[in-house]
Amino acid sequence: MEVFLPIAQVFVNPIEILILSAIVGVLSGLFGVGGGFLMTPFLIFLGVPPAYAVANEANNILATSVSGSTTHYLKNTLDYKLGLMIVIGGAIGTSLGIYTFTYFKGIGKIDTVISLAYMYILAIIGTLMLVESLGEIDKAKRNLLVKKKLHVHYWIHGLPFRMRFPKSKLYESAFTPIIIGLLVGFIAAIMGIGGAFILVPAMIYIIKMPTKLVPGTSLFVTIFVSVIVTFLHSFNYGSIDLLLVFMLVVGSIVGVQIGQKLGEKIDSSGLKALLAILLLIVGIAIAYDTFFAEQVAEEIVKIPNNELNFFSLFILEFSKDMPFFYGLFSIMFAIFLGVGAAFIRRFFSNLRKKLLLKS
Repeated sequence: MEVFLPIAQVFVNPIEILILSAIVGVLSGLFGVGGGFLMTPFLIFLGVPPAYAVANEANNILATSVSGSTTHYLKNTLDYKLGLMIVIGGAIGTSLGIYTFTYFKGIGKIDTVISLAYMYILAIIGTLMLVESLGEIDKAKRNLLVKKKLHVHYWIHGLPFRMRFPKSKLYESAFTPIIIGLLVGFIAAIMGIGGAFILVPAMIYIIKMPTKLVPGTSLFVTIFVSVIVTFLHSFNYGSIDLLLVFMLVVGSIVGVQIGQKLGEKIDSSGLKALLAILLLIVGIAIAYDTFFAEQVAEEIVKIPNNELNFFSLFILEFSKDMPFFYGLFSIMFAIFLGVGAAFIRRFFSNLRKKLLLKS
């Protein structure tokens, strides 16, 4: 069974997308990182053009980030002030990223740039994660307790304009979170990812935030970055396909909930090594597809409008006639799904607690 995506102009198997997005969601919930760096390559492998894969995964990340951030808001584990400073940098970085995206799209090289970005990023992240996880496994086997330095200073800590962040109990230069946000925003705009794999370690090791505030604040930042990326991609290129977004969001949100539950019960050191190997394999697959696989010109699918169903025709006409409002609608659609998922999870969690108390 295949479904036609009216914006991307390709046929996809919805079952494959739901299963893959759920698997990526489980990994995201299990390890606390966004799944965009896996899901976007998977979409490309399934035949979705890279420019469309980037834009629609960014919209998916928006929905899952809203869902996770709402959960942390209800738990009061967010530092809004620090998060907003990162968002300022993220807005600047996203704008630069979209400008870069536009330039390479204009010269017809954007697909190659996206593939190269994923190839290098996945290779670097996969290698670092593999080394770290193997080290953790080795230390656990030998029962070693390694003392880490309490304070490690980098050049970024010497920047001026220090501010107090009461929630995180930090006295930090305003430029530190802004520079980190700039980097995250730039990468998110080009690759369609939330940037949590950069943001989370930067918050812990550079900004030195309390660990309990990191996940919620990271998701809070990702919401704003994803909103900007989604809107600019939709308005400039008309590349958001609500049908694809819906399939991605449903699978991802279900997967994230499962991953978070599993993360509470199992040791993730060994699984982290498997995830690292998976990242390396995907990176190698992208490299092979880019440099060695026989390049076959894809035939653009053109289906007459009178043969499209009502929903597909609505998406196509809405996107072309009112790109500004279509971008806003895409954002609100993702936010609605994300908030709804968070409150549904809270409802069932409270119901479970009540049933346990009664029993």
